Amino acid sequence: MNIRIIPVLDLKDGVAVHAVRGQRDAYAPVRSVLAASADPVALARAFMERLGLQECYVADLDAIAGRGDHGPTIRAIAQLGLAVWLDAGVSTVSDAERAVGQGAARVIIGTETLGDPRDLPGIAAATRGAATRPAPCSALSLDLREGRLLGGSPAVERLDPLDVADRAWAAGIRTFIVLDLARVGHGHGVDTSVAVRLRQAFPGAEIIVGGGTRDVEDLRRLARQGFDGALVATALHTGAITSGAVEAGTP
Repeated sequence: MNIRIIPVLDLKDGVAVHAVRGQRDAYAPVRSVLAASADPVALARAFMERLGLQECYVADLDAIAGRGDHGPTIRAIAQLGLAVWLDAGVSTVSDAERAVGQGAARVIIGTETLGDPRDLPGIAAATRGAATRPAPCSALSLDLREGRLLGGSPAVERLDPLDVADRAWAAGIRTFIVLDLARVGHGHGVDTSVAVRLRQAFPGAEIIVGGGTRDVEDLRRLARQGFDGALVATALHTGAITSGAVEAGTP
């Protein structure tokens, strides 16, 4: 069994930054073996040309924080030919429509900014025109911190992650991301406890995991657990995961 590698770009103040443990105020421009600078478009091009990857998860941290966005940069990345999975703080239909307009192939609905799960059907419907290939064009991200669900409101935070997933499934969403921010960039490996429950509850779902992937052995473990893809950032920038692993499909 193989697993897709989906590279991650975290954008803040115009550059790609190194995400560590979700402490966004301390994020510094990324240093990568793949490009000479933290320019997001140069890094995205390297994902394609040096690693042969066709997708890219872009987290617009300014949009998530409600202080502007990186719309032109995101459009430029999409124009390279990468399928952009865009996390830009989507919590309303208008947010979803803006993400589509910025070139997103997948619009991420993160629980961190979701205020009311009852909005999921409308948001999902607004993204259906975004798909660039035959695939679901929205995804629910179960955003966690040390295993606890993050929410855009106390009502969301009180929910079990699988309850939110169930409501998303009913809204027609078939792709789920499980991301523990406390493990991002910290080299401690991925905590798959919530993702395993999700896989058991939704055997037909596409499940992507993120937060702490260190090396090829971690990818192999995630593949054995039946997950479809892994969000990877630090291990690509340091060279811990190379083009050879990407080409081999990490069996």
